Amino acid sequence: MSDEADSNPELTHVTDEGDAQMVDVGDKPDTARRAVAAGEIQLRPSTIEAIRGDDVGKGDVLAVARVGAIQAVKHTWETVPMCHQIPITDVDVAFEFGEERVELEVAVETTGKTGCEMEALEGVTTGLNVVWDMVKAAEKDDDGGYPATRIGGVEVREKTKRPLRKEE
Repeated sequence: MSDEADSNPELTHVTDEGDAQMVDVGDKPDTARRAVAAGEIQLRPSTIEAIRGDDVGKGDVLAVARVGAIQAVKHTWETVPMCHQIPITDVDVAFEFGEERVELEVAVETTGKTGCEMEALEGVTTGLNVVWDMVKAAEKDDDGGYPATRIGGVEVREKTKRPLRKEE
């Protein structure tokens, strides 16, 4: 995990005058890059069982969340102002159930001049938001609130880059 930002603590998206700027990556070599992010949504045990049993009125929660996560990865550059539009070469979306939670892990790969951790994070947060949207009727209490529902633990678990092989 060694990008120039790791050895340079300066803010790269800000000019000396304090104005926002896009980082120029034009002179950087293309490399193979991978990032993995994860997070979780806490839900009532009955909601977890409904998701497992494909018994949620809006449809297959994980299938819709998977599509939402992939779509978010592909459109990160449109929602995060200083992200570059990068060629996504692979996205892997994986869900894991706990007794009162669903964990989502999104792995993104690209070949280019900049990393893909923001794309992985965007996939995780959107995928978890889709889960919430799909199950909100089951999670809502009598007052219309969501006392048991929480999204959290969002983090980048892995960020790697490697030089391209000649045939790449």
